Amino acid sequence: MTNNNNDLLLKERAAKVIPGGMYGHQSTWQLPHSFPQFFNRGKGGHIWDTDGNEYIDFMSSYGPIILGHCHAKVDEAVAQQLKKGDCFNGPSPIIVELAEKFCTMVKHADWSLFAKNGTDATTICVSIARARNNKSKILVAKGAYHGAAPWCTPAPAGTTKGDKENLIHYNFNDIQSVENAINEAGSDLAGVLVSAFKHDNIVDQELPSADFAQYLRKRCDELDAALIVDEVRAGFRLSEGASWELLDVQPDLSAWSKAIANGYSLAAILGNDKYKKAARSVFTTGSFWFTAASMVAASTTLDLIRSENVIQRIEALGETFRTGLKQQANSYGIPVSQSGPAQMPLILFADDSINNKERGNLFTEEAMKLGLYLHPRHNMFFNGGHTEQDIKQALEITDRAFLVLKDRYY
Repeated sequence: MTNNNNDLLLKERAAKVIPGGMYGHQSTWQLPHSFPQFFNRGKGGHIWDTDGNEYIDFMSSYGPIILGHCHAKVDEAVAQQLKKGDCFNGPSPIIVELAEKFCTMVKHADWSLFAKNGTDATTICVSIARARNNKSKILVAKGAYHGAAPWCTPAPAGTTKGDKENLIHYNFNDIQSVENAINEAGSDLAGVLVSAFKHDNIVDQELPSADFAQYLRKRCDELDAALIVDEVRAGFRLSEGASWELLDVQPDLSAWSKAIANGYSLAAILGNDKYKKAARSVFTTGSFWFTAASMVAASTTLDLIRSENVIQRIEALGETFRTGLKQQANSYGIPVSQSGPAQMPLILFADDSINNKERGNLFTEEAMKLGLYLHPRHNMFFNGGHTEQDIKQALEITDRAFLVLKDRYY
């Protein structure tokens, strides 16, 4: 980073007209000072802030970028659609094509609905689960993030006690805690909501065990409750189908967003025939949920994920980065935790506490100054625009960041 004058001026202006200066997960108020708030452009695996500073982007817009920023084939398909229009009195035929494509790619999917954000998708899944048997209780893992609606937001402001009164918590990968939650729900259990893998912020990520996934499927079958997998963050980064296909477990319902349209706004709700009637009964809609351009982007993106072998490539790049980072940490004697899938890594420092990421903040800030965008407490996302040269350069930067960390703390 050479300067941040434009970013600072924009922050001052934003503070006057946007509450808090910025909101939601893209606000930088909890991040180190060097993190820019505003960006002008992106290309491939790189982004540029408003001061012209370039970064290797390991956040990929917090997940929506799967092919790389400004992928030519996706953007061209969208441009061609926009010449014809985007928002009509009814949807474009692309909605049927896209629904068919999802049902072809994802084993458990017999039907599809579309919305705009991950919160839309998880909320609709929960509503469908409740509608089928007119039951209320939903089991959710402690600490899991499923969106920003009142029923699931991690922040209490603006919510009521009643918003979450039908949620019962269990521990991820803990069969006994799920059984305890089932007993608490009694005869009012509508469904079990579970993330494709545990990706809570600020703590190590955790992949689901086959026993845990198969147990959830078995118990939901026995209790006639919906098994709902939240694919918003992981979808199409672990598998070209649903993530739990890798465990030979098919959910009843699944929620998708982020990567499905390479940065264009879209969410999908997929389900099996058992829940099709309930899905029809739930009234859900939005003024912009039927727009054609984002669906064209999604259809093109899904094709390219397969034809460009994106998942295999980002996993390989992630493994290279993970191995190199581990070697560097060991050479400096700095204890580091790397968790989750290699293509969606979370890097934490063992000597930091859960609520104080002092070393993580310093490490990522030093990397930021040298042109690498990492995150001190959130999982990251490799994308198909990254190259082997990007990984090599990123490791050169992290080596220098480790040196600063060692001089300060070790």
